[in-house]
Amino acid sequence: MKGLTVTGLTKSYAGRRRSPEVLALDGVDLHVDAGELVCLVGASGCGKSTLLNIVGGLESATAGEVRIDDELVVGPGPDRGMVFQTYSLYPWKSVAENVSFGLECSGWPRSDRAERTRELLGIVGLTDFADHVPGQLSGGMRQRVAIARALAPEPDVLLLDEPFGALDAQTKKAMQDFLLQVRARTGSTILMVTHDVSEAIYLSQRVYVLASRPGRVAEEIVVPFGDARGPLVLRDPRFLDLRDEIEEQLFSPAA
Repeated sequence: MKGLTVTGLTKSYAGRRRSPEVLALDGVDLHVDAGELVCLVGASGCGKSTLLNIVGGLESATAGEVRIDDELVVGPGPDRGMVFQTYSLYPWKSVAENVSFGLECSGWPRSDRAERTRELLGIVGLTDFADHVPGQLSGGMRQRVAIARALAPEPDVLLLDEPFGALDAQTKKAMQDFLLQVRARTGSTILMVTHDVSEAIYLSQRVYVLASRPGRVAEEIVVPFGDARGPLVLRDPRFLDLRDEIEEQLFSPAA
């Protein structure tokens, strides 16, 4: 397992014609320790997804740096797996083929690909659906496939961009518990973007609140529940206090 460090991350975009430059992120510092699950929350437009894309190597920063342990991130790489709100699965490929696709591109031997795919389908509870195509699956099942595919190359860090945002409330809750189970079984280091404050508190060890215009860390909050999560956590007075504190940050004029 490896950790993630973001230091002084700044991102600006050139304005159109005579428009001024747009500063999307301004000196963001954060870290995710090895095996930790950390959430980013913030209002729409605060730069959460931009930050995640930079960490994933899909966008470049204007200033600052991202490191996986001591290795500088300079572009996409197998040390990071990404899962988006949209499933981005190949509709003509089976579940097993979707999961193993990245392994094939990385040159894994056929026997190793098959073994790794079976292992992951077991972890995400889709062994019996290996030969199905995505169109035959529910939304929650498709997102399980997407998570399994991201985990397949054994990345050091898993990046999740509002992965449950398109799901109904019941499926979303089931997927939250599923993610906690995956983390417990794999020990993955996870950075997750969400706009759902309750979800962030329920899942993570720490929450970073991003203020907007430009995006910057307004507060880092330690979640006091340890690794054991469940329905009782949602009714814990500390949970309710944290939710109120974060929502106050998000809706304050300074944010």
